[in-house]
This record gives sequence, structure tokens and C-alpha cells, in this order.
Amino acid sequence: MSNLIRHPYHLVDESPWPLISTIGALFLTLGLVKWFHTNSFTLMFSGLFIILLSMVQWWRDVSSEGTFQGTHSSFVELGLRYGMILFITSEVLFFMSFFWAFFHSSLAPTVELGSVWPPLGIVPFNPLQVPLLNTIILLSSGISVTWAHHSLMAGDHSSASKGLSLTVILGIYFTLLQAFEYYEASFSIADSAFGTTFFVATGFHGLHVIIGTLFLLVCAFRLTKGMFSPSHHFGFEAAAWYWHFVDVVWLFLYVTIYWWGGN
Repeated sequence: MSNLIRHPYHLVDESPWPLISTIGALFLTLGLVKWFHTNSFTLMFSGLFIILLSMVQWWRDVSSEGTFQGTHSSFVELGLRYGMILFITSEVLFFMSFFWAFFHSSLAPTVELGSVWPPLGIVPFNPLQVPLLNTIILLSSGISVTWAHHSLMAGDHSSASKGLSLTVILGIYFTLLQAFEYYEASFSIADSAFGTTFFVATGFHGLHVIIGTLFLLVCAFRLTKGMFSPSHHFGFEAAAWYWHFVDVVWLFLYVTIYWWGGN
């Protein structure tokens, strides 16, 4: 009891997952370099497997701490909220660098680009086709995850489960359409600054959609196990924040890169 008085915050138990995740990230990075130079996937997939394994185990431990051990008090939850806000802020700055690179090249095209944007020979996507459909899909997913959140706060677990399931399906559908768009692209990441900024920006956004979909899928599983209540569901709330961030980034991508940058 004296320890709780001295430390009202949550002191986590010793865990191997931070170290193992770091090793996995190292293998993944070195594996990417090896793939670029020798076309070998072994080390890269080994690192990816280690990271995925650590994610599952780490999420399991955090869920157990908050649900069964009761260590996520209101004070601890406030710290988790601050942490999620700072994480999303760092993600905003991460994508800001891509927009900076895009506008640096597009607002004043150099002679190497032919002094025009898009560069000659680049056939950009029609923003009123698949990109517009993906925009509708993501906006719809934002509505469905909000529906799930409000249903959970009202104690309606059935509606919350339906809203979460619909959001996950829309996230998967978006990813499949993005992959189809990449397959049909008439240019590659190596085609001038347009191709580089396009695929890097939209590719990292697609990666965030996949991560957000997995995040929501875990929340849907936890919801079916009764791990969320109207007053204790920050895990789901964090996933909803992250998903709304993904939605907003896509709106900026659609308006700037697809609509403005492609015309």
C-alpha cells in the first residue's frame, strides 16, 4: 500500500517485448537493405515475423493489465491518453515531411522536370475514379467507427460490434482498392519526383490503414470477450483516434496529390 501511495502511476512489470521488438526492427531494416542489394527476403521476413509476434504478446499483456489486473486507473489512463496524443502528433509531423517534399517539387518544377507538373510522360490517376471511391470508403469508415464508439458508451455492445466489424471491412476494402490502383499505375516510384512523392506518401498512408485495421480488429476481438465497458474502453478510443487521423490524412492526400497535383 505504501508503494501505491508513493507511486500513484502504473509501474509496468518487467517485459521482454521491448527488447525483442527492437531486435525484430533491426532485422527488418537490415533485411530491407539486403533485399535491395541481393534480392533475398529471408532476413526481412524474419524481422517482420519477430515484430508481429512481439505485437501480439505485448498487446495481450497490456490488455491483461487493464482488464484483469486493474492497473489502468483513471490516473494511468490519463497518461495513456497523453501518450496517444503525442504519438498522433508525431505522425502528423511524419506526413508533413511528405507534403513538404511534394509541394517543394510541384510549386516550382525544375528544368529537370521539364518545368511542368506533372512532369512530361506522367499520366496521373483520374481523381474522380478509384481515389474518389476510396475517399467515400474512408469517410464511411469514420462514421461507422464513431457509431461503434457511441454505442459502446451507451452500453449497446451489439451495435458497437456491428460498427467495428463494418469499419474493419471498409479498411480491408480500401487496402484492396489501393493495391489494385498501384497495379494499374502507368508510372513507378522511380519516375521522377512525382512518382517518388506519390508512392511514398500514399504508400505510408496505406501502411497506416493496415495498422489501423489491425488495431480495430484487436478491439473487435476484445469487445466480443467483454473487455470493454462504457466507462473503461480507452483501448478502443485510442484506435478510433488513430482511425480518424488516417481519415484526415487521406483527405489531404486526395485534395493535394490526386486532385490538385494530378491536374
